[in-house]
Amino acid sequence: MKKKIVVIGLIFITSINTFSQKADSLAIKMIKGEYWWGGLSTEGHNTPYDATSNVTHDLWGNNEGNQAQPILLSSKGRYVWSDNPIKYYFNNGLIKITTRNSKIIFGKAGNNLQDAYKYAVTNFFPPNGKIPEAQLFTHPQYNTWIELIYNQNQEDILKYAQGIIDNGYPPGVLMIDDNWQENYGIWDFSPRRFKNPKAMVKKLHDMGFMVMLWVCPFISPDSEVFRYLAKEGMLLLDPQKTQDVLWANTQNKAAIIRWWNGASACLDLSNPKAKKWFKDRLDHLVNEYGIDGFKFDAGDADFYVNDVVSYKSAIPNDHTAFFAEIGLDYPLNEYRASWKMAGLPLTQRLRDKGHNWADLQKLIPDQMSQSLMGYAYTCPDMIGGGEYGSFMEISSIDEELVVRSAQVHALMPMMQFSVAPWRVLSKENAKLCLQAAQLHDKMGSLILELAKQASITGEPIVKPMALAFPDSGYETIKDQFMLGENILVAPVVEKGVYKRQVILPKGKWKGDDGKIIKGNQTIEIDAPISRIPFFTKIN
Repeated sequence: MKKKIVVIGLIFITSINTFSQKADSLAIKMIKGEYWWGGLSTEGHNTPYDATSNVTHDLWGNNEGNQAQPILLSSKGRYVWSDNPIKYYFNNGLIKITTRNSKIIFGKAGNNLQDAYKYAVTNFFPPNGKIPEAQLFTHPQYNTWIELIYNQNQEDILKYAQGIIDNGYPPGVLMIDDNWQENYGIWDFSPRRFKNPKAMVKKLHDMGFMVMLWVCPFISPDSEVFRYLAKEGMLLLDPQKTQDVLWANTQNKAAIIRWWNGASACLDLSNPKAKKWFKDRLDHLVNEYGIDGFKFDAGDADFYVNDVVSYKSAIPNDHTAFFAEIGLDYPLNEYRASWKMAGLPLTQRLRDKGHNWADLQKLIPDQMSQSLMGYAYTCPDMIGGGEYGSFMEISSIDEELVVRSAQVHALMPMMQFSVAPWRVLSKENAKLCLQAAQLHDKMGSLILELAKQASITGEPIVKPMALAFPDSGYETIKDQFMLGENILVAPVVEKGVYKRQVILPKGKWKGDDGKIIKGNQTIEIDAPISRIPFFTKIN
């Protein structure tokens, strides 16, 4: 096997000829003042990486429970891309990148982050002209998880929906979360908890809601549907394909994968037959009950790392992509785990955040990481956090945190409630959450227009300051962002803070309080708990 050596400055790149490509490696010396982003959305709060950074991440079989993309982008216009997972090291000014079975692409597209990002969009993940369901952007979303946890049932779902209306919230997408179903793989309503699901969905529609159901690729073992799928070869297999004792009427041994709900078999979505079976079940829910779309959960690459055997030869990350491709047939969709799906009309939610201020402070930089990886249609988790254990006791709920979380969401591409503010907050604080929802509703048409633009240009709906204003020294700003070209959003993400500094770029800006301020300066503003600070550029 021949190798070629390419020299960039004093750094050597070793790559194997494409004809016999198996692995690649690259070393890059950082330029003075250079910053880098990319790889994992969950690491957004730890980016940008600079000459002092000392971190390692391997994307092979690892998306850290969220979106991943084999890309690195630089504030100096440089980029790194590979078709397969990369492992990257930032070590005191030196970057090392390796792959197991793919070529590394490295180049310079211009002089700043914006140049590098535009090149990546055009060459690596161009948009396809489509967006997810419009109502995901224009109205708040509501998820039944925190209120009902695993007791999803017809009576309480309708009660939750009625509470939304009674408390003045605009109806939007209602997501019915895990355990509405009879079992994993038996994708039909549990008759014990849903007496008339068709009537329930109709009532929710009449109230103004669109309805989503939670689904996953797992199959409960030892069930009738498991035996059928195993017999038909539609499940992922253990490396040992056969065994002496028959397993579920077949000699194919289904892999059992441990996940947060136990141990289950898993659909082999590299198999067209399994993909069709799954889609038929989803289409049944659409046609029989009037379901509008689906929340596709799980699919994380690390579930597939133990050498599972599939219909098509695939790496762990491919299985994440196979699952994500299902959502392309349902405009009303949501994903948490994703691999190389940038530019496509899939809603990408940040992974569950805890009910604490440290996690609230991650929302903006993690969302900006999504944007820089090409994921434009994004949602910053559930308001107040998505970990249900934090809400078991009302006395443990930080009301200020819930309000500030709603305010961060308000001018993001999407906002999603789960815990009911009217149940857990004082009347005053519940009213502030309602005001945040109303602001998002008011801005909905603008956000939708930005989503449509993103589907054509690849320009993200929300942008880090360094992308919107390159060459301005804004690389390390993590607590403010741009909505489109002209709206600067600067919410408060610290407890007990009622003043904050805002960095305003050049130009004239009109604050949410009506004041006109000259830019190119850092200002201090009052930010009481009742205020969501944002500034609109005046042309």
